[in-house]
Amino acid sequence: MSTEPEILTEEQQKHDLEVIEIQLLTEGIYHHYGFDFRDYSMASLRRRVWKRIYAEGLSTVSGLIEKVLHDPSCMERLLLDLSINTTAMFRDPTFYVAFRDKVVPLLRTYPFVRIWHAGCSTGEEVYSMAILLQEEGLYDRCRIYATDINEAVLQRAKTGIFPIGTMQENTSNYIAAGGKATFSDYYTARYDHAIFRPGLRENVVFAQHNLVTDSSFNVFNVIFCRNVLIYFNNALQERVQQLFLNSMEMFGVLGLGRKESIRFTSVADDYEELDIEEKLYRRVR
Repeated sequence: MSTEPEILTEEQQKHDLEVIEIQLLTEGIYHHYGFDFRDYSMASLRRRVWKRIYAEGLSTVSGLIEKVLHDPSCMERLLLDLSINTTAMFRDPTFYVAFRDKVVPLLRTYPFVRIWHAGCSTGEEVYSMAILLQEEGLYDRCRIYATDINEAVLQRAKTGIFPIGTMQENTSNYIAAGGKATFSDYYTARYDHAIFRPGLRENVVFAQHNLVTDSSFNVFNVIFCRNVLIYFNNALQERVQQLFLNSMEMFGVLGLGRKESIRFTSVADDYEELDIEEKLYRRVR
């Protein structure tokens, strides 16, 4: 019994060819630069790749492949697009309320606390946590490791300088997150920027780390990776969850973004839910 070959529409053929081109782009980036985006969500990749194509004045994925492989500065610009840098201070304020209520009491039982902010971007959430820990009297016994794949955003995070125009939103988030002081006390306004107090980063180590290819580098009491995993496919999410488990002390806490979960992963039984709404989990095995 013979079967007729599937006849693809012109639109489907165009889509399939585009997927192949994007796969070639990510393979080229991996082998030439060492950054591995091969298991990122195709929908997310496609949006960001086309954003860079238009910005470079190009018209095809193939054109971008050629430019990226021969022009390292183009690769740096594409890396900024592919890195997830959407963030704000005290983003999702109820997460920080839950952290104060359910995690801080646990941290008080430790003589020293190691915290990993994976995918920290430009650092807003790192400074948010530093402020929270200071207000709870815990900062002096904490060390925060803030990592990201992108060296450029890490350099911005290290400065502790943010646009003054974002402070209104950040202040509202801080109040909603249960802030115990006046938010403006933590920074100095200088022209169009807010410069945060140097003491907030005294116990912070900023370092480049690639969740896709790098291994565990310490054992932590708390790991944050919020709103990053949604851009990975299932296989890469599984790999990263294993990395976090291998990096987590027993009874340590994992914090994810609202649209993320450990359900349907191999580590689901290794955690108990501290707050299912805010995606806070505690390792129990």
